[in-house]
Amino acid sequence: MHEQTKYTSADVLIPDCCNIGIVFRVLIVVNVAVLLGLLARGQGWLLNLQEFIETAMLVEMISLLSLFVLCGVRRLAELDPQRDKSPAWLQRLACGLVPALVAVLLLRALEPFEWFVFSFPHLSDVFTVILCFMFGLAFQHYFELRSRAFSPALGEARLQALQARIRPHFLFNSLNAVLSLIRAEPRRAETALEDLADLFRVLMRDTRDVTTLKEEIDLCQQYLSIEKIRLGDRLHVEWDTVNLAPEELREIKIASLLLQPLLENAVHYGVEPSLTTALISITIQRSLDKIEIRISNPFHADQAVPGGNHMALDNIRQRLLLLYDIESQMTNQIINDHFVVQLYFPYKK
Repeated sequence: MHEQTKYTSADVLIPDCCNIGIVFRVLIVVNVAVLLGLLARGQGWLLNLQEFIETAMLVEMISLLSLFVLCGVRRLAELDPQRDKSPAWLQRLACGLVPALVAVLLLRALEPFEWFVFSFPHLSDVFTVILCFMFGLAFQHYFELRSRAFSPALGEARLQALQARIRPHFLFNSLNAVLSLIRAEPRRAETALEDLADLFRVLMRDTRDVTTLKEEIDLCQQYLSIEKIRLGDRLHVEWDTVNLAPEELREIKIASLLLQPLLENAVHYGVEPSLTTALISITIQRSLDKIEIRISNPFHADQAVPGGNHMALDNIRQRLLLLYDIESQMTNQIINDHFVVQLYFPYKK
C-alpha cells in the first residue's frame, strides 16, 4: 500500500543508463569499491595498483555492457504501451539480472584466452555473478531513492507555478484587460479568454510530464499575448529559432512548464518597471546533441528585489537536475544592463 502511494504501475523504475551522469556515478562507485577491496588485502600499494589496473579491464567491460543493455531495456519500457502491466518488482529484479547475465556471457567469452586465465587465475564465476547481481540491485535502489528525494521539488514546482498564475492580481488584471476589449474588440477578447483557459489547463498538468518544444513555445506566446493586453507597447518580444525547422520543433521533447516561468520573470522584473518599450529576446538553437535557450530582458538595478528572480530559477534548476542530471545546465548573469538566462539540455525526440 505504501509503495502505491509513491509510484503507479506505469512508472519506469529502471535507471536511465543512457544518461552520462548515471554512467559516471556507476563507474566511479564500482571502481572505488574494487580498489578498496584490493587495498584491504594489505599487499602493498604498488602490487594493489597493478592488480587494480588488470581488474579494471574486466570491471569496465561488465559495467559498460550492463549500462548499455539497461539503457536499451529502459527505452523499450518507455515505448511499451503495456508497461502499466509490468510490476515494480520485476523492473527492480531486471536491474540485477542484466549485470549478472552480462557477467556470465563475458566470462564465457573470455575463458579461451590465455591472457585472461593468466590475469585472473583464482576468479570465481559464481562469486562474480552474485556480486554483479547485488551491485545492480544496489544501484537501482539508490537511483530510485534519489528520484523519491527529488519528488518534493517537482510538487513544489507545480504548486509554485499554480500559485504564481492564480495569484489574485494576475487574474484580476487579466480579466480586467479582457473586459476592456469586449465591446471594442470582441474577437480579441475571446482569443484572450481562450489563451487564459489554455494556460490554466496546462498548469494543472503534472510537472513530470514532457511536451514538445513547439507546444511549450505556443503556451509561452499565449501567456505573452495576455500580458500584451495589459502592458501594451511596453512589451516587445522577439523569437529566434536558429537551425531548427518547424518539424524539429514539433519533435523535440522538453519538460513541461520550463520556459513559461522564465518568461513570467522577464515580464515581471524586466517589463513592468520600465516606462518605455522593453524587449524580451528568446533565442532557441540546436548545437550538436544539445538544445540551447537564451532569454534576455532589461535589468532594473534600482527596482530589483533581492532574491526575487532566484525562487523560480532555483526551482527550474532542480527540475533540470532531476530530469537530465549533469547533461543539463542553467546559468544566469547580468550583461550590459540585461538579465540573461541560458539553458542547455539534451536534444531528444
